[in-house]
Amino acid sequence: MSLQSPSRLLELAGQSLLRNRSLTIFTLDELPREVFPLMFMEAFSMRRCEDLKLMVQAWPFLRLPLGSLMKTPHLETLRAALKGLDTLLAQKVRPRRWKLQVLDLRDVDENFWTIWSGARALSCSPEAMSKRQTVEDCPRTGERQPLKVFIDLCLKDSALDECLSYLCGWVHYRSGLVHLCCSKVQNYSMPTSSFRNLLERIYPDSIQELEVRRKCSLNQTGKFAPYLSRMSNLRKLFLAFGYDGELYVSGLQQFIPDLDSPFLCLSYPQMLYIRKVSNIKEHLEHLLRCLKNPLRAFVFCHAYLADQDVECLSQYPSLSQLKELHLIHILMWTTNLEPLGALLEKAAATLKSLTLKDCRIQDSQLRVLLPALSRCSQLTTFYFGGNETSTNALKDLLRHTGGLSKLGLELYPAPLESLDNRGHVNWEILAPIRAELMRTLREVRQPKRIFFGPVPCPSCGSWPSETVDFHLCS
Repeated sequence: MSLQSPSRLLELAGQSLLRNRSLTIFTLDELPREVFPLMFMEAFSMRRCEDLKLMVQAWPFLRLPLGSLMKTPHLETLRAALKGLDTLLAQKVRPRRWKLQVLDLRDVDENFWTIWSGARALSCSPEAMSKRQTVEDCPRTGERQPLKVFIDLCLKDSALDECLSYLCGWVHYRSGLVHLCCSKVQNYSMPTSSFRNLLERIYPDSIQELEVRRKCSLNQTGKFAPYLSRMSNLRKLFLAFGYDGELYVSGLQQFIPDLDSPFLCLSYPQMLYIRKVSNIKEHLEHLLRCLKNPLRAFVFCHAYLADQDVECLSQYPSLSQLKELHLIHILMWTTNLEPLGALLEKAAATLKSLTLKDCRIQDSQLRVLLPALSRCSQLTTFYFGGNETSTNALKDLLRHTGGLSKLGLELYPAPLESLDNRGHVNWEILAPIRAELMRTLREVRQPKRIFFGPVPCPSCGSWPSETVDFHLCS
């Protein structure tokens, strides 16, 4: 008869306590901490809510990743965990073994439970336990920190589900003792008033990404101003409001007139996305002037840029260290692009991705950009499709990319000479022109992935993401 391993004996002891209904806070306080995850999983599978509440009170780890065990929300289990926390929060003196600082309701750390259930002997060995001991496992000293409850928040319904509603109510009545934390907040369906009430419950410093897509009138967007001003760690903001699928603003059009100082507290965004905003100048200028840190990415879609708008882009230091610049479906065929060239010049040392797609750029305008483009030595992706460019202008463009050795993906339009009177590509004409363009390019450097003409290719369906050295359909 073989002896049971110590880990198996611990597991059996925990199961016996649960099944004999003899679990108390006093017995838990005397058990080795290695027993807790196994017992917790057993109580969870049996829906023993009273036992779960007791184990939360005695939990000997910094973090309880309940979300990865629960997978889908379960109200009774959540209630049990929160009741256990209530007992802890009500105590002025911490229990001897209390280390819990985070209740994680996200499905992000399944590994915690698999270590205990899948390799019991290893997990209870001194070697395994030493690997799990980190600086964070040490109890905190000094002033008591608020307990953190982490959740994922992607709102696709108009109202909160019962678990989230219960949690928000619980947090509301424990202000100062608990922080409801959510690094990424997405709202696709919840009405503005309800969403604002929810934002009141979330610890604002925890929000790093905020995305709101709502069908409502633009004059409602300013109501988010007080909440945005509290989000000191916000890095990405996407706000889209309107009807019929139209995306109008990304933190600009309706905010600026109403926000003034509150919106300008957002000093550290890394990306600015603007789509379908008319009369952009006063809003864009106001925003760029007040940004304290350089932007990493600037995306502007479906609009018209007048001369003064482009000049505005070139003037502010916040765009001087861009890594990504994307101008997509921007009508610029009559626009003076010298300021855009000045912007490329300023960002030449950092710019890695440049998109000038469907901007209707003419030959004369392209020539203005070439000196600055040739200095963008870090460029890895260049998308110039959808512009009205001749073969000679494209040749000139390719010659100016000779120093761009890091270019890994290039997309260029079919030259004007290869288009019929309806603007469609004549593939028989395009084939020899593309071969000529490739010879021109290879005189100055060797390309990696390059496309000439529309994508996806109408002939073979190829996309730029596919691994091809040179795309040429006959």
